[in-house]
Amino acid sequence: MWAAPGPPAPVPASNIETDFMILLSRLNGSEIGVNADLIERVESNPDTVLTMIDGTKFVVAEDSREVVSRIIDFRARIIATADSYAGHQTERPTPLQLVTEQER
Repeated sequence: MWAAPGPPAPVPASNIETDFMILLSRLNGSEIGVNADLIERVESNPDTVLTMIDGTKFVVAEDSREVVSRIIDFRARIIATADSYAGHQTERPTPLQLVTEQER
């Protein structure tokens, strides 16, 4: 017998300002939204330059590590949201612990 599906799983809250782009600052202080999936490379020498897959370049105030961190957070949110829509339980993993010979 077929049963109607239950209510959709809650969607995780955003960590950064938007779910569609990463927000960065230009050198003049204005904000720019960049599609993280279209970034080809991030360079620092000394300004941080984003090169997009179409060759467009953007100079941003954040350092390259911060940009990469935001890209990782963006992609993690995408995966978490997809997982949530698929109905998977979001359980906190058990933290790793050091087990000594005496504790076995």
